[in-house]
Amino acid sequence: MKIETHSINDTKIAEVTSEDRIINSMEDGVDLLGSLYFQGFDRIIIHEKNITPDFFELKNGMAGEILQKFSNYRVRLAVVGDFSKYTRQSVQDFIYESNKGKQVNFVSSLKEALENFPNN
Repeated sequence: MKIETHSINDTKIAEVTSEDRIINSMEDGVDLLGSLYFQGFDRIIIHEKNITPDFFELKNGMAGEILQKFSNYRVRLAVVGDFSKYTRQSVQDFIYESNKGKQVNFVSSLKEALENFPNN
């Protein structure tokens, strides 16, 4: 796993990259959050390919639990990927509703992720 730091107006943003899956369980998501939070990051970018597909099976509650932790710590998250493969209406609705807020966004590119992190 590699952490690349992006800066926008003195705000540090962590982009997490890896050839492997980073989040395979709820614990992995919380560990990643904790590690980056204590390194001074309050904005994180992760790529969809680094998250287990189980995250997008909303019935198991993994996404809800992980994202609640991000919300509790007020850490903003952008997930970069192609989400068209998740065809269930519930997942599409979840992504749509998330993208209406500022806390968690599902975007198609790194550029879009960085643009969604204004200084507020």
